[in-house]
Amino acid sequence: MEPPRLSFAEPVILAGGGVLTPEMLAAARRLAGPVIAADSAADALAGLGCRPDAVIGDLDSIADAAAWRRQGVPVHHLAEQDSTDFEKCLYSSTAPYYVAIGFTGRRVDHMLAVFHALLRYPEKTVLLLGEEEAMALAPPGQRLSLALEAGARVSVFPLLEVGCGPSTGLVWPLDGLTLAPGLQVGTSNRAAAARVEMVFDRPGALVMLEPRFLGALRAALVPQAG
Repeated sequence: MEPPRLSFAEPVILAGGGVLTPEMLAAARRLAGPVIAADSAADALAGLGCRPDAVIGDLDSIADAAAWRRQGVPVHHLAEQDSTDFEKCLYSSTAPYYVAIGFTGRRVDHMLAVFHALLRYPEKTVLLLGEEEAMALAPPGQRLSLALEAGARVSVFPLLEVGCGPSTGLVWPLDGLTLAPGLQVGTSNRAAAARVEMVFDRPGALVMLEPRFLGALRAALVPQAG
């Protein structure tokens, strides 16, 4: 089946089958509107009193896809097995940006596949919210300016090798470092000031903040939305 071509003028919430809490949904709703459920996430959303605007996936874990169709929810069955349901949601839709919840926790392989999809679709701005982190890929060559608090946790994990430009506001500056898996990472750093700035020369730097700074991450990546 051909993938749908869903186009949204508003930012979109993507919901997955990992850990999904009322707090995550509430935080996502403050930044985005329409909700796309990845497969069985539709059932989890129903348990939180949320009706998705669409369901996308291979439908191997949703309880009753037909029941959602009877409720008027578009259900898009994409049987191909070369991508995850998260990736199917990304390539089937366009939106100003996405807030992805329920894609962390539980199975590590699923979470790693989410990071893979972020790398595969760098043109899509995705804010990934988990129980302990708000995460996003830093755009290459652009200064990422974050309004935080002194003492706030700031981690950078390189999914690919990246070179670090000048940084400000960090307890341990990144200036001139090369970060790469198996070489050097930038986790468990801290903000030394209320504003942290970083720049990376290539795509692949996953920036991780405390969940309360989801809005700050959005403002840094999509300033026109703030």
